[in-house]
Amino acid sequence: MTTARRTFQSLRYRNYRLFFGGQLVSQTGSWMQRIALGWFILQLTHDDAFAVGLMAFAQFLPFTIFGLFAGVITDRLDARRLVIWTQLGQTLAAAVLAWLAIAGIAQPWMLYTIAFVNGTILVLDVPSRQQLTYRMVGREALPNAIALNSSLFNASRIFGPSAAGILLGFAGVGVCFLFNAVSFLAVLLGLLAMRVSEFFPLEEFDRPPILAGTREGLAYVRRQPRMLAVLVLTLVLSTFCFNFNVTLPVLAKLTLHGHGTVYGFLSAVFGAGALVGALVAASRARASVKVLLAGALVFTTAELLLAPARNEFIAGVLLFLIGAGFTAWSANSNAVVQLAAPDRLRGRIIGLYFYAFNGSGPIAGIFAGWLCARGGTELAFAIAGIAGIAWTVGTAFFLGWRPRLVARRRAAEPRHA
Repeated sequence: MTTARRTFQSLRYRNYRLFFGGQLVSQTGSWMQRIALGWFILQLTHDDAFAVGLMAFAQFLPFTIFGLFAGVITDRLDARRLVIWTQLGQTLAAAVLAWLAIAGIAQPWMLYTIAFVNGTILVLDVPSRQQLTYRMVGREALPNAIALNSSLFNASRIFGPSAAGILLGFAGVGVCFLFNAVSFLAVLLGLLAMRVSEFFPLEEFDRPPILAGTREGLAYVRRQPRMLAVLVLTLVLSTFCFNFNVTLPVLAKLTLHGHGTVYGFLSAVFGAGALVGALVAASRARASVKVLLAGALVFTTAELLLAPARNEFIAGVLLFLIGAGFTAWSANSNAVVQLAAPDRLRGRIIGLYFYAFNGSGPIAGIFAGWLCARGGTELAFAIAGIAGIAWTVGTAFFLGWRPRLVARRRAAEPRHA
């Protein structure tokens, strides 16, 4: 199979094409809302960086409270029906945001409340969409589909922030929220048009109780050292390094003294790099731990270099590298974890992966907001880069990586009986 055909092999499945097309529209709207929400809270609080951290706290608190059980619920329910309901819930939340902004009655506590509700919906939406992806393409094409999902997410990260940056200056945040509400119709139409008969079957298993099923998933991960190492690396990098919903608006508005267009530009450049990383991951025949670690190292090193940046174009170049490294790491770590899980536990393992990715979000958001308030984005990016590099190198050693010089020396040593 040629590289081009391998890159897009999941699109040969009709159900996945419907899903992909709907998500392409919806994710663009979702990114417009994310960009507008961070900017809106800065406007309402008169440039309070800590308030952006509180927004992240509200968004990710549901993952901390409910995230451990989301995978069990996904294993118990039909993934397609669950995704339909979560998309409807997000449509309603976006419509309420649009009404509050356009009517001019929004208060910070209202935005925090809606962010918490939307986060609660996403707790179920994220693992159910991953489970649905497996049903649409099967085991063989799963790494490719995960990478394509990531490329779609990050392509929309280019167009969404760019459009939001323009609309913020001319039409205001309310129009961004309204576009997001309308964009969910594309996903819902695609989900309703799917042929259930073409889904890949799952092996038969009993639907697990909530608490017992959660314990079973945790026990399985504890017995898998490589999976546990990938999950812990995910937890550390998402806690210290992936707080761009807090740091990027502060970088654009306070560090670089820019306007909404600068914020949109920086977010779009990050998305462009992430798209490149995702397409490279999609072109590979299988998931790779080496690519996972290399991506994590590029991601964290570029973030450390971003700390002293004072020019928006230098910041853009570094954010491109950060995006590329981030998706090379995240797409491969997601696929490695999913492919190592048996069918009966896949929903729970996916849930644990995204719990590691999002569960520390409330603390991470508050911490990033506090660092930005104390020492600006310089301090926030410096600490993120140092912590990320250290843990990535430690994980590489745990998984058996050794510097080439050490490996050659050991190979040259005499072997004794």
